[in-house]
Amino acid sequence: MAKLHFYYSAMNAGKTTTLLQSSYNYQERGMRTLLFIPAIDTRHSLGVVSSRIGLTAEAIPFSMSFSFFEYAQDALRTSPVHCILVDEAQFLTKEQVLDLTRIVDEFKIPVLTYGLRSDFKGEPFEGSLYLLTWAEELSEIKTICHCGRKATMNQRIDETGAVLHEGAQIEIGGNERYIALCRRHFEGSMMLAPDRMQVA
Repeated sequence: MAKLHFYYSAMNAGKTTTLLQSSYNYQERGMRTLLFIPAIDTRHSLGVVSSRIGLTAEAIPFSMSFSFFEYAQDALRTSPVHCILVDEAQFLTKEQVLDLTRIVDEFKIPVLTYGLRSDFKGEPFEGSLYLLTWAEELSEIKTICHCGRKATMNQRIDETGAVLHEGAQIEIGGNERYIALCRRHFEGSMMLAPDRMQVA
């Protein structure tokens, strides 16, 4: 039975590597997959999904106005689609998550999404919020904080490694811009922000 899956984690847990492996597993069996990546993610090149360990694959870039349902509908006119995979799924809009639920329910195609739950302030992304609400399957991909505890939060840093407390929610970056932390160390660093209550 087709389902909507949301694989979530903090930064640098291997989400993209897992996505690429899943797509390869389908393709190895002669099945067609469609890979999607946000058009704003140009760290490597437009329309390329790339993992930290060097795996890459071509993908379809999507903007905030992109219709996944219409794209899938058109793709099905040429040949069957066996799985849809979305990288950086936190950047989806509410309407796009609804699109993905329709693909699952109407076309019976499994949809695998991979992304972050929260931003560098500990606030939810729109796409993640609705994936957590509407996906049938939720799976955590785990990574660790520098202290050895499970990392669940994402901290934005500048070029010197200093913690940033302000800025736009969406800012594309990798290891040079974000670090994964456990909640305890994330909260400890956020206490330095002037708008947060100081806790002993």
